[in-house]
Amino acid sequence: MPSPATLTLVVIVAHIVIAVVAYLLGSIPTGYLLVRIFRRQDIRAVGSGNIGATNVLRTGGKGLGAATFLLDMLKGCAAVWMGGAMGAWLMPQVPLRDAEALAALFAVLGHMFTCWLRFRGGKGVATGFGVFLAASPWAALAAISVFFVVLALTRYVSLGSIAGSAAFLVFAWIFPPGPHPAAFYAVECIVALLIVARHHGNIRRLMDGTESRLGAKKTA
Repeated sequence: MPSPATLTLVVIVAHIVIAVVAYLLGSIPTGYLLVRIFRRQDIRAVGSGNIGATNVLRTGGKGLGAATFLLDMLKGCAAVWMGGAMGAWLMPQVPLRDAEALAALFAVLGHMFTCWLRFRGGKGVATGFGVFLAASPWAALAAISVFFVVLALTRYVSLGSIAGSAAFLVFAWIFPPGPHPAAFYAVECIVALLIVARHHGNIRRLMDGTESRLGAKKTA
């Protein structure tokens, strides 16, 4: 029977492994790679310079934009599933939700601060939606509905992203998928707030009336 000290060490190492794997998965710069492969361009040098789906859509075409969103979303889903599987295997005595929450947070951080591009990544919308979808599917679907409604009314992708992220916090509380411990909800809040914080430049332009609308030639 392992000693308590050994079990504690195993749990600590398992948390570190899950965090690192989730970060590396989230850090895959999907938009950068797609534009580099199919357009022979550096997405960071065109449009807003962001590697996310919106800038790829505006500068690389609808197909690459959709592919970027889908792959970034799948990164988030895969990270949560991986975190849960690794948690159940490496530390079965720890609640599954804790492992999923840890993976969700570090996957989004990986996307926002990718080590492959000098820690300059995207804003986390698609990857955040992916982790939300895996962790709280009904809340995620409700939140993305808010995104599309705001986008349809205003044609501001940034405003839709901000509204959807904020709405997720409410929906996650209303539609908890099974066990929903405080730490798990806290991580969901942190991820949503990180996404909003990454839109600080867009918020400033929205307030100034200079933010670009979807379909306009000017980039955000």
